[in-house]
Amino acid sequence: MEWADVRAYCLSKPGAWQDEPWEGDAVAKVGAKIFAFLGSEPSRTIGLKCGADRDAADEWLARYPDDASASAYIGRYGWNSLRIDAAIPDDELLAAVDESYEAIVGKLPKRDRPTG
Repeated sequence: MEWADVRAYCLSKPGAWQDEPWEGDAVAKVGAKIFAFLGSEPSRTIGLKCGADRDAADEWLARYPDDASASAYIGRYGWNSLRIDAAIPDDELLAAVDESYEAIVGKLPKRDRPTG
């Protein structure tokens, strides 16, 4: 899987859109909230909400110690950086995108949640 494929998958989610809050670093948002840190092409990692807290997100680090790491600054809130082009199977990576998206949508006020 390539960066462009992951980006396209993120942006295919209902209500998803790309923003660049920091020059050269793309993120995928739903409403006003980030659900994926995409970086810039050809980034080899994606930042995702991988658990409700650090303990839950650590499961990724245990399964993929060379390809998953706690995200800087926000890792304590369950965010990890996952390698796109490594040992993590594509289907698991896409499932992690789905879970990150759902976690963020679930925190949006009901009136701001996308339909569809």
